[in-house]
Order: sequence, then structure tokens, then C-alpha cells
Amino acid sequence: MKQVIIVLISIFISVFVSAQTDTARIYMFSYFKDNGKDGLHLAYSYDGYRFIALKKDSSFLTPILSKDSLMRDPCIIRGADGKFHMVWTVSWSDKGIGYASSADLIHWSEQQYIPVMAKEDSARNCWAPEITYDPKKKQYMIYWATTISGRYPSDTAVERGYNHRLYYVTTTNFKKFSKTKLLYNQGFNVIDASIVADGNRFIMFLKDETRYPPQKNIRVATSTKLTEGYNFPSMPITGNYWAEGPTAIRINNQWVVYFDKYRDHKYGAVASSDLIKWEDISDKIRMPPGIRHGTVFTVTSTELARLLK
Repeated sequence: MKQVIIVLISIFISVFVSAQTDTARIYMFSYFKDNGKDGLHLAYSYDGYRFIALKKDSSFLTPILSKDSLMRDPCIIRGADGKFHMVWTVSWSDKGIGYASSADLIHWSEQQYIPVMAKEDSARNCWAPEITYDPKKKQYMIYWATTISGRYPSDTAVERGYNHRLYYVTTTNFKKFSKTKLLYNQGFNVIDASIVADGNRFIMFLKDETRYPPQKNIRVATSTKLTEGYNFPSMPITGNYWAEGPTAIRINNQWVVYFDKYRDHKYGAVASSDLIKWEDISDKIRMPPGIRHGTVFTVTSTELARLLK
């Protein structure tokens, strides 16, 4: 009887440890390199600080959409259905974005073009789309930055007349989408929003794209609703350098925000426990060489094992 009990205990411990290992948080980073022609790159990390490129830093998915066939700014989230959903910038000057899904980050669905700004004749672009899930409404919000010529005052001598605002659509199945609406306009040029849930509120990390006087930094805005109500942003949380493409996750009770120091050709990061006081931890992170504007998310150890094969 004692031997039977010991065996049962051993089996229980084995199953428990296996389950714990399988649900362990492995940090993943989706990104592109160069101009985004070769497609999706992935890197992993056990601590959120040192990321190692997968597949010898070669592409997991080659872009085929639009005249430019780019896959810039790839954003991946795990959906309520357990699948990974990805959106990306397909072109510098197109009126739509790219979408694909995957169960394992290896095999991807057919690439889908979503013409989110097709009804705006003067829309010049759709840049850096991202996805955030709203558990209360059980729907996804896809959002991006667009300049609509003549919609907001701009100096044509400054950065070719771009004056971006943030727009969005919602969907429950990535097949049917709501009408495109304005998400964020606080009177300045804004791009690269990334929104995460935090209890009963949503936190938007964004890039202030103002050229003169130069900003080019990351700021924070919040709202109690995913699709509206974001306030005027905080003071910059990044330093005396140009930063873009923020992506955030909680690690050990701290918010860690990664971003692309695109002029310096390197990645940076800041950390905070209260979203008010920020510490620059750029010297603590290690990223694959040549990494550009990516998104952080998590996978299980089992999912990572498949990717490492």
C-alpha cells in the first residue's frame, strides 16, 4: 500500500511540474530587419532582458501583400481563441494593413489585406498597426497611424507634410470589421501606439512625432475604455534620443517598455512600477543585431520547444 501511495505521489508531482513548466512565461519578440522585405523575425527570452534570435535570425513568414510587399512593425498577440494574431505595415504609402494568424508561430494562414483607410481618398499611409483585445466586449481593436492630407494643419516643408492621428476598427473574427473611426487626437503628430490592459483601465504608449520643436519620444496616455477617452499624454518617459515603436509588458511587478532607438540603430528600454517614475534600463537588455520596431508577448515552454526544433 505504501509503495502504491509513493508511486501515486510521484506521478502527481511529475504531472504538476510538467504543467508548471508548460505554462511558464517565455518572452517572445516579433520584429523586422532592414526595410521589412524578408518578413517576420522572432526572438525569445527567459527573463525579458536577453533575447535570442530564432531560426538563425531568418524569416518565419515572407510578405506578399501590396505593391511593396513589406512586413514592417509586426505586432503579434495571443487571442481569446488561443491563436496568435498578427498585423503589420505592408507599404509606406498604402491604405491598408496586413493580417495573418497562426496556432504555433510556424505555420501561418493566408495573408489578408485589410483596406482600413480605403474610403479616405486623401489617406497617405497606414503605419504600425497593433491589436488589443477587449475582454469585456469580447472583441479586438486594430489601430494604426495615418496622415489624411488636409485633415489637420501641417507644414509641407516638415517631414513631407505628414501629420498623423490614430485610427481604429474593431472585429470579433478578423473577417468582418467595423467602420474606421478616429482613436486619438490631442493636437499633435502621433504614431506607434501600443495599448495594454491594466485592471480596469487601458494604457497607451505612443510616440510624439512632433518635429519642431523636436520631440520624437515615448509618452503615456490612459483611458477606462479601449476605443475612446485617452487623455493628453504624460511627459516623455524616454531620454535625450529619438525613440519609436514602444511595446510593453509586466516583468516582476514592473512595467518594461522596449523601443527602437532608430537613429542610434539599437534598442532601448525603460522600467517603472507606477508608470510615473521611469528608470532607463537600456544597458541591461540584449537584442539580436539589426532588430527593428517589434512587439513583446509570451509563449509557453512547449511552444518554444517547437520553435527551437
